[in-house]
Amino acid sequence: MTQTVEADLSSLLERLKTAQRDLLLTAAKGTTLPSDGMLRKISELEGAIAATEALIQEERDGH
Repeated sequence: MTQTVEADLSSLLERLKTAQRDLLLTAAKGTTLPSDGMLRKISELEGAIAATEALIQEERDGH
């Protein structure tokens, strides 16, 4: 994988993880369950994180 593509994917991965972490910390501060929307966003971010990690690995493996 070119260094530029790997750097771009790594940067995206960090942004996704940061966004998910921020949502989780916000949810933890509340006294009630997080809203369905917040839970859905956390879940969607998890999927995007997994997909990004998989793409990075595929590119490293040469697929």
